[in-house]
Amino acid sequence: MNEIPKHPQRQPSASAVFFKNVLSTVVGIFVFCFLFFFLIIIFGVIAAAAGSSNKEGVVTVEDNSVIELDLSEVTNDYSGKFKYKDFAMFDSEPKEGLVDVIRAIDAAKTDDKIKGITITNSNIALGMAQSKALRDELDAFKKSGKFIVAYSEGYSQKDYYLNSVADTIYLNPVGEVDFKGLSSEVMFYKDLQDKTGVKMEVIRHGKYKSAVEPFLSNEMSPANREQLTVLLNSVWSSIVTDISKSRKIPVDSLNSIADRLGARTPELAKSAKLIDKIAYQDQYESAIKKALKLKKDEEITTVSILDYVQSASLKAENAGAADEIAIIYAQGEIRSGEGDVNVVTEEGMRKALKEAREDESVKAIVLRVDSPGGSALTSELIWRDIELTKKVKPVVVSMGNVAASGGYYIACNASRIFAEEGTITGSIGVFGMLPNFTELSNRIGIHTEEVSTHKNASGYSVFSPLKNETRAFIQEGVEKTYGTFISRVAAGRKLTTAQVDSIGQGRVWSGREAIKIGLVDEIGGLDAAIKHAAKLGKTTDYAVHDYPEFEKDFSKIFGALGLPFAQSKEEFIKEEVGAENYRVIERIRRTTQMKGTQVLMPYEINIR
Repeated sequence: MNEIPKHPQRQPSASAVFFKNVLSTVVGIFVFCFLFFFLIIIFGVIAAAAGSSNKEGVVTVEDNSVIELDLSEVTNDYSGKFKYKDFAMFDSEPKEGLVDVIRAIDAAKTDDKIKGITITNSNIALGMAQSKALRDELDAFKKSGKFIVAYSEGYSQKDYYLNSVADTIYLNPVGEVDFKGLSSEVMFYKDLQDKTGVKMEVIRHGKYKSAVEPFLSNEMSPANREQLTVLLNSVWSSIVTDISKSRKIPVDSLNSIADRLGARTPELAKSAKLIDKIAYQDQYESAIKKALKLKKDEEITTVSILDYVQSASLKAENAGAADEIAIIYAQGEIRSGEGDVNVVTEEGMRKALKEAREDESVKAIVLRVDSPGGSALTSELIWRDIELTKKVKPVVVSMGNVAASGGYYIACNASRIFAEEGTITGSIGVFGMLPNFTELSNRIGIHTEEVSTHKNASGYSVFSPLKNETRAFIQEGVEKTYGTFISRVAAGRKLTTAQVDSIGQGRVWSGREAIKIGLVDEIGGLDAAIKHAAKLGKTTDYAVHDYPEFEKDFSKIFGALGLPFAQSKEEFIKEEVGAENYRVIERIRRTTQMKGTQVLMPYEINIR
């Protein structure tokens, strides 16, 4: 074959190489300057936003104003304090928690510019104990001589409970009141495990420790059904008692209304005296104008509750007091690590307790617990820090929606424990849970073998059946943890371990029931706990200081801006599948990530 002749490649001239290098350098400098300028703009926007939120973001409250009680963004008691490492300019204290709302409503009682509160189409995401605390504060506001009115196109049961405190309740002509009693649904996964080959190996102590029951059965055990029935009846009793007082309807009548769905139409709801007026929103607003003595063409001056929070916080009562009562919030599941607003960790709690313990101006500490529990080890570490703190200053516990299992563990050694009637507490029990993929791996053709130097060297493998010896060791650990748990409760509550065991076994109790069996000292909210802590701390002139503070890294700043590239995977999944489905996914994820022995509430109770 004839070869194609090769020609020597032409080499670029020295001048061409020079200009190529210069051009590359110029382009590099340009790109760098562009990116640097872009980052400067981002920093400027963030700094301006931070400055605005801290200074210019405070709304001026005008005369003859009405507070709009929109609580759609309020979920936690405490919204946190955040410090950004190396970027102090971004430090923030959102003041979007329920405690901030309650303090603002308290301030509004004596604010001459505020004439009343309107609750329009409320959609709260608060728990029952939180709703009770807010409702009590609204009732106190009403007693100050100012009005509260409510309007909705349809009241959910929880929203109606809150709205029932209003002087006048309006309902849209095609609306309804969802008043039917309480229910709780528990999901079971035994058949799912059999079909998928993914099994949860369960080791527990406590006949009521029902966190693991869904993995062992396809139906509810009699013990679980008993405790759920007692719990729901107790919470419902508290709800209808409050509604009865506000609406002047006998409790028996309210139960009858719930049984026959006697508020399913506006006419039925009005006939049952659950509402006062059937009207459209414009008619509702006209009535408010009349109460404010405004002309028909004049606009109602409103201020949202979260805007008013910022205004009220600037003139907080006793802000200059020499003494302080520290409020440390433990809200969320108990885990190891640094912690966040929705997670309770030993590091975050230890730091907060230490700061409050060593601050001479702090005379007493209130631990506000809203937690279903979690890691047994972390619960023990927090219990120890509280024990150390008690030797220096009084520690009083205020229970929120839930203070169960590990949540009760960290509360049991307090000087005094306060709870709302609807608080869910107790659940003194222990379990361990291990995922096992043996059957699944066999089905898809994955096989494993082990080589060990000693009998128990391999420990537990998710690809092998749980050995009897391994199960025995884990059961031993569970029993030891349970023994420690009930001994902590016995010492803190001045009971015998036998007494604690009889009311333990993983059973959950309402606050109303817990006071009868010695797990709680007094029915009352956070304010009652603060007053008692001040009494123990021997102070009458004090301000409150909220803990803990959370350190954040720089990446969180971009997340706060809501930039698309900063959206977390959790936010993305929730957006795609919906909040209800996300909760199921999140529960499964948490189950698979559990490490060590757990002291966790038996299930999530969503009261609808």
